[in-house]
Amino acid sequence: MKPIGFWFAHLHQALESSLEKVLADESLTRRHWQVLNTIDSGASVDDALSPFGERRETVADLRARGWIDDDGLTGTGREVHLRIKTKVGAFRSRATEGISDEEYRTTVGVLERMAANLARE
Repeated sequence: MKPIGFWFAHLHQALESSLEKVLADESLTRRHWQVLNTIDSGASVDDALSPFGERRETVADLRARGWIDDDGLTGTGREVHLRIKTKVGAFRSRATEGISDEEYRTTVGVLERMAANLARE
């Protein structure tokens, strides 16, 4: 059996490259998706950036596309977000196919505890 580090790195790369393909249809990056999704949850544009570091170029691009303005998502932005959200939901379903909710929660809980253990160092 390969160690957890191998599977973690392999899964991370698979998730990143698969999500990149999902977003490529809209000429978006993961950062675009994160900002759109955070704004959709009710956060301001500035708050949407804070978890991801300063990414003003991402916001500038979304503004240029007409998807966000000072008030959040525009009508077009909401339509695009919903379309992408559906694609991302299908991606997530593929990634967790054959995995029960309990198995998923257990896996995430174990990874969270491992990260906490190492954070104490």
